Amino acid sequence: MFIQIIQGRCTRHDELRTVLERWPEELGPGADGWLGGTYGFTDDDLFVAVVRFSDREAAMANSERPEQGRWAEEMMAAFDGPVEFHDSDDVTLLFDGGSDDAGFVQVIRGKVDDPERLRRLMTSDPTELKRMRPEIIGATLAIEPDGTFTETVAFTDEQSARGGETQEPPEDVRAELEYAMRDATFYDLRQPWFASRWG
Repeated sequence: MFIQIIQGRCTRHDELRTVLERWPEELGPGADGWLGGTYGFTDDDLFVAVVRFSDREAAMANSERPEQGRWAEEMMAAFDGPVEFHDSDDVTLLFDGGSDDAGFVQVIRGKVDDPERLRRLMTSDPTELKRMRPEIIGATLAIEPDGTFTETVAFTDEQSARGGETQEPPEDVRAELEYAMRDATFYDLRQPWFASRWG
């Protein structure tokens, strides 16, 4: 899987969302390898999108389509300033990777010097995680070559997610979480929306 993260400041929420919601219908059918996307705004007007393709080649082919270029110009015009793009084809899934039924999404951006350690944390004993944190529907972990990562966690709802945060994890898991989240930034998408090829 290939993931592209898009983030930038946007105070014109409705304008940007209108442009984004046209894409699956108008351009999605011709985008081979497009799987779906998760979108939302933080409380302080940061827009974050996590877009999934089957592989990097499919994503690059989509970017080169003339109609994609025209649409991207419209999207960029809705932002208040610069927009960041982060690409990764080092992707790990938790459970099924998430769900379009999520009521709350948390996007976590950070950097580690041992990506394999982070992957192990993501995939260690999912059965136990499901027992302890049933509100977690799934997640994706995208790691860039320099160790920068974006984890996108789908929850049933925010209240359940906050309740789950108060649970104390086992000591070994807590140590790994402290390592991974040491300098991480958390972006809360309280009203996320989704698009998928099957949606």
